[in-house]
Amino acid sequence: MSKIDELIAKYCPNGVEFKELGEVCEIKTGQQVSKIDIQQNPGKFPVINSGREPLGFINRYNTENDPIGITTRGAGVGSITWCEGKYFRGNLNYSATIKNSKLLDVRFLYHILINSQLSIQKLATFNGIPALNKSNLEKLTIPIPPLPVQQEIVNILDKFTDLEKELEAELEAELEARRKQYEYYRKQLLTPVEVKGRWYLNGKEVEWKKLGEVCVIYTGGEAPKNSIKGEIPTDLFKYPIYGNGIEIYGYTDTYRIDKDAVTISSIGANTGAIYYREAYFTPIIRLKVVIPKNDNLLSKYLFYYLSSINISSKKSSVPNMNADDVKKIKIPIPPLSEQKRIVEILDKFDKLVNDISEGLSAEIEARRKQYEYYRGKLLDFKPVVIDKRLVFNEIS
Repeated sequence: MSKIDELIAKYCPNGVEFKELGEVCEIKTGQQVSKIDIQQNPGKFPVINSGREPLGFINRYNTENDPIGITTRGAGVGSITWCEGKYFRGNLNYSATIKNSKLLDVRFLYHILINSQLSIQKLATFNGIPALNKSNLEKLTIPIPPLPVQQEIVNILDKFTDLEKELEAELEAELEARRKQYEYYRKQLLTPVEVKGRWYLNGKEVEWKKLGEVCVIYTGGEAPKNSIKGEIPTDLFKYPIYGNGIEIYGYTDTYRIDKDAVTISSIGANTGAIYYREAYFTPIIRLKVVIPKNDNLLSKYLFYYLSSINISSKKSSVPNMNADDVKKIKIPIPPLSEQKRIVEILDKFDKLVNDISEGLSAEIEARRKQYEYYRGKLLDFKPVVIDKRLVFNEIS
């Protein structure tokens, strides 16, 4: 901050002038594009439209070395995009092309716009589909300090974003290594071998059984009428409702399943997905619930084994599995002591992977907040009027 103060004192002792965005940038809309266009013309150029991530990749480009965009419509209206090199700018993305690079640094403008997203969103209209009018956007006012000041601010803020990317890459690599290690040991622990007509798992003889022989199979029903969807549980509505995915569908004041169980998604793109669910929950449609009939089979062992194999579905336009399909799945059942040993080992790996994943999110969020804090400090100039001219005279 002291370095920035020195530069401001040197280059603009009377204050930092600000200008409207339309004075310093050319704002233009991209070209019409659709998912069908992308599917029919696949290529290497990213399509930047209404979201921060590419809509897809196409075989042509309409933008080169003009990285800043602003989402014009939809839920993400006012979001700032950055895409270097050649890409295709869609019709839901405004360009923010600098008119004079000797006046304004492109990366400085990016940080300014990111810092001004709330102000940009306030310029949008929200009657029906949220929309950002070009003429309103052009009136956004931004500080224009001299280039040396801009470049020093960019140098500081880019270090934060670079560190965030490096940290994310390191933690992602660590997470991927642990996932591969987990998958390796799971495969080693749960792959039976045949020796002279007998099957063994880690040296322990196993007996193959169909799920229908050793488990009770339930099919989920309609969502309970007395329930709250997607809410935090209360003292009354505390029993989770599970559907086809990993997320909790909602909560209810009663339950259908009172034992630990394995659930299998049974229709749609998620068919065959396996989840472990602790006791006291209610399954709804598109879900099969598998519960061991007796204590000789652990639900957690069943979960780990089913997660390690490919559970196929019926070949149809919509993938699906019925109760009979689930009942026919065969599993190896070792002695209970071996099941417990396997579960203990895989639970430790599972916890390690989850801890790293949670740590990854927490670390990235901490770096992001640090960047936002210093971005706000560096870019928050106080406006004053000098000779009827609005200027920014200092960093707050």
